[in-house]
This record gives sequence, C-alpha cells and structure tokens, in this order.
Amino acid sequence: MTSHLLMIEPVAFGFNEETAANNYFQQKDGQPAATIQQKAYKEFCNMVELLRSKEIDVVAIADTQSPYTPDSIFPNNWVSFHEDGRVALYPMFAVNRRAERRMDILEQLQEYGFTIAEIIDFTAAEQQGRYLEGTGSMVLDRDARIAYAALSERTDSVLFHDFCAEFDYQPCAFHALQSVEGGRLPIYHTNVMMCVADRYAVVCFDSIDDNNERSLLREMLEKSGKEQIISLTEVQMHHFAGNMLQVKSIDGNPYLVLSQSAYNILTDDQKNIMGKYNELLPVDIATIEQYGGGSARCMIAEIYNPKH
Repeated sequence: MTSHLLMIEPVAFGFNEETAANNYFQQKDGQPAATIQQKAYKEFCNMVELLRSKEIDVVAIADTQSPYTPDSIFPNNWVSFHEDGRVALYPMFAVNRRAERRMDILEQLQEYGFTIAEIIDFTAAEQQGRYLEGTGSMVLDRDARIAYAALSERTDSVLFHDFCAEFDYQPCAFHALQSVEGGRLPIYHTNVMMCVADRYAVVCFDSIDDNNERSLLREMLEKSGKEQIISLTEVQMHHFAGNMLQVKSIDGNPYLVLSQSAYNILTDDQKNIMGKYNELLPVDIATIEQYGGGSARCMIAEIYNPKH
C-alpha cells in the first residue's frame, strides 16, 4: 500500500453514454448536468478532505473543460505508477476517455518530487480494438507480485499477460459475470468484484460461474499468504463492496477506503474482520457511483514511484 494518491477533480462529471455500453453499474435519470457535476464535486472534495485528515498525501489535480471527459474522476484506468519509477499508460474502450491521458499531469507529479524513470505505453492496442484499463482491469498484489484480471471487453488477455511480463507479475486470469436482465454478462472491471489488501482479500466468488476458475483464484489468494478471504454476495458487489482500496498514512497507519454504500451493505462480521487489519474509511459518493458506475477505488491512482 502507499500513502501517495493521485485524484482528479471533476469539472464536467456526468453519465457517459460510451462507457454505459458495457458498464451495467451506471444509472441514468433526469437530473440536469450542472446538478450532477455540483454534487460530484462536493463528494470529491469531501473524500479528499477525509483522506488528508488521516495524513494521507493526496495530489488533487483539476480536470480541464476541454476536451470533454466525463469520467476523468477515475484516473486509475489510464495510468499506473510503479516502485521502480516507471509509469504505464493504458488503452481504453471508450473513445471519449482516451483524452484523459494527460502528460501535463505526469509533469506536475515530477514537479511534486516523484521520479518518472520511463513510460511504458500500451495505448497502440486501441487501434486493434484491444483494451486494458489499468488497475480497473487488474487488481495488483504488489507484495506477492500477482496480478488478478477478470477478462472482458475492456480487459484483453494478451495485453494482460504483456503487462505481467513487463512489470514482473504472475498472472491470474478468470471470467467474472453479473446478472443483467435475466442473463449473465461480463463484469466490466476486476476491481468492482475483488479487493486485495496486505493480509486479506475481499472477493465476489458468486460472480465466477466456472468452478475451476473459482477454485484456482481462491488457491492463488491462499498461497499468496492472505490470512482472511472474505466472500461477497452479488448484491453486495452491486453496492460497490468490492471496489475498495487499502492505503496508509504518512506514518504508516493502514486504512481501507470504501464508499458509504459499500460500508452499509457489508455485514458486521465482514466489517469486524477487515477492521482488525485497518480502519475503515467510508465516503459518501452516491452521485459518482450512480452516474459513473465506479466507486472509491476507481477514483484513486496510487503513486508508488520514488519521491526525492
């Protein structure tokens, strides 16, 4: 886990028709765009304030009005940061999300003292219709060097294995599905159905219909040394209970960042188990969840690059 987080302040947040093609968590209603943005901005600011109150270093950079990027609040899909100073850029499914990749953000991070030794760019795959949306598509166990991926339209198997080879991770790929209008469809991002912390993992095994894949995932988590594996129901997953991230304060105190809706749907037993390892930090981001189809973990790009 890290104490340095990148978050992007929204200026034109809203329902993205392009991502709604395969993100079944998004919900649309008749609220005016200005009202949605206003509410999302307030939720964002409250989340940043809470994290900083716990001595977590949040680098908050504002989005730009042009080009129009309604999902820029979810930076973990276009960039990831690594302990060796490298940065990875990712190919994204929605055309209007590709403009979220801003080199000026990387330049600002360098000005803040973070080392960027090299940029590994996977984005050319967009021209072949292949995608890998960062730490949305992959859940990284940085300590055990295992990368978990639920394969989908947004998570290409070959690109996933290319990433693992480049960054020295053992790949663990599987298929995760959710119930949509009576059918079973791929979950758009791995990080909505599982979270890997230092000594425990939270997984919606109910979303993995293949018994062999389910067993292999559990076995991989156990072998990696997790003391607890907490199972989520699909209902809990739909309230973003899998979309959580363990971070730490500058002093090293561990926290689990999750949304209020995720916190509310967890059982007391689940909260107690997780609470033994870290304090739970619920944040109310209902607007962002409803229109963006992403939650607390999606809003954070962890910065692991060395700081000088």
